[in-house]
Amino acid sequence: MTEAPNTLGEYLRARRDLVTPEQVGIPVVGARRVPGLRREEVAMLSGISAEYYLRLEQGRDRRPSTQVLEAIARVLQLDDDSYLLSLAAERPRRRRSRARREVLPASTARLIPELPFPAFAEGRYLDVIAANSLAAAISPRLVAGGNRLRDVFLDEAEQDLFDDWERAAAALLAGFRRTVGTSGDDPRVVELVGELSLVSPEFRQMWARHDVAERTGATVTFNHPVVGRIQLDREKLAVGSTDGIMLVIYHAHSGTESAERLALLGSIAASAAIPAEEREANSDYS
Repeated sequence: MTEAPNTLGEYLRARRDLVTPEQVGIPVVGARRVPGLRREEVAMLSGISAEYYLRLEQGRDRRPSTQVLEAIARVLQLDDDSYLLSLAAERPRRRRSRARREVLPASTARLIPELPFPAFAEGRYLDVIAANSLAAAISPRLVAGGNRLRDVFLDEAEQDLFDDWERAAAALLAGFRRTVGTSGDDPRVVELVGELSLVSPEFRQMWARHDVAERTGATVTFNHPVVGRIQLDREKLAVGSTDGIMLVIYHAHSGTESAERLALLGSIAASAAIPAEEREANSDYS
C-alpha cells in the first residue's frame, strides 16, 4: 500500500525556512546551516519537546492537538492558521476519482457578456470557464479554455503584462493552494503541479514555499501593449451553488487616467467586434 504523503511535515519545513531568528527574538551567533529557524528553536518557542516536533515534521505523528498547532502557527508567524489546522484534521481515506467538470450557472454565463467591465469566471483549478470581450482586451489569454496558472507561469507575453509579475504569480499560486486544500491526490492538481514543476523553475520555487491565501480582490497594475500602464481594482466574487467558481471583475476609479484608458480599450474591443462589412457600410455614410 502506498504511504500517504506527509503534507503536514512538508508545510512545517517550508514555513520554518521562511522565518529568521531575528523575527522571533533569537540572537544570531556565528554561521547557521539552515536558512530559517532550527527545529529545536520552533519546538522551544512553541512549548513542546524537540523530539515531538521532529516526529511532526517526519510524519510519525500526524494528529497533533489544535493547541500545539496554534502554538506552532504563532512561531511560524502565520496570519491564518486554518490551512495548517486542516492538514492535521481527521479525514477518511477516499479513492482517487476523476476531476469533476465545472459548470457555470446559466444566469452567470448570461451576465458576463453584459457586464460593462472586463470579467471572467475562474474555476477552482484556475481554469477560465467564460470571459467577455473586455477581459480578452486586457489579455488575449483571458478566454474560455485557458488556465491562469499555465498562462501566468509559461507565457512570456502574459508575464510582461504585469507590472509586478512575481507578486501576481505568488498571489495566484497561494490562492490555488488554498482552494485545492489538502487534495494532493486530485488528478487535476497532480496534472497542473507536475506539468508546471517540470518546465518552470519559478513555479517550483514558489510552490515549495507553501504560501496559502484566500482568493480575494486586489489592486493590479498592467503594462498594456496598446493603452499603456493601467491600474485596476480586481474583485473576486464567489458564484453561488458552485464548488469554488469565482466571478472576476476588473474596474478603474472613476475620473482617473486608468479609467480613461480602460474606456479606450473598451472602444477598441467594441470596434474589433464589428464585422468588417458593417464597418465599411458605416464609413460610407460618415
